[in-house]
Amino acid sequence: MRYELSFNEGYSVGLFLDQRDNRRRCSPATWRQISRCPNPDPQCELLNVFAYTCGFSVCAAKAGARTTSLDLSRKYLDWGRRNFALNGLDSAGHDFIYGDAFDWLRRLAKKGRSFDAVVLDPPTFSQSKEQGAFRVEKDFGDLVVAALGVLKPAGVLLASANAAGWPAEKFVLRIASAVGAAKRKVRTQHYVPQPPDFPVSRAEPAYLKTLWLRIE
Repeated sequence: MRYELSFNEGYSVGLFLDQRDNRRRCSPATWRQISRCPNPDPQCELLNVFAYTCGFSVCAAKAGARTTSLDLSRKYLDWGRRNFALNGLDSAGHDFIYGDAFDWLRRLAKKGRSFDAVVLDPPTFSQSKEQGAFRVEKDFGDLVVAALGVLKPAGVLLASANAAGWPAEKFVLRIASAVGAAKRKVRTQHYVPQPPDFPVSRAEPAYLKTLWLRIE
């Protein structure tokens, strides 16, 4: 995979290296096992919420999936289109939606849209006119409930959070509670800790936590 980077953007250079292993699970080598979609028809669909520069979308598109990338920044969505081009992918066959995540998850659900996989990798904090302030520890459960409104039965949910002060156990429990609130059931789940090349110490505890779920 190829990605455009910019070292004039502070910490947001265009790619989060700590999500490498999760992106790999969306790549051609493993996507069919995760999505369990027949190839080539019907085509699998992935929704990437808080898509940033569409790293997950590029991997899934390379594997043959149709992707929808949703973000509150037009700049990053345009960056994502360039990442598609860098990998020989025609972005015209994919959707790029500018707007608030909660607002668009409601709209997509009303339109009857559904996806084989949904990626939730929100920032720790964000602000939108429609929703106001989003704080990952406070609002992640509501985000999961909204996302499940567009996830197909037996679909895959990737839930990831960057919050050093949020214990992994509480993160997992919050997701379980949200799945129950949405009247869905977890068929299987797999917790992924912070990658080993991002070492954890007492002074710097693990911040990244990820849960892969297949949900009825």
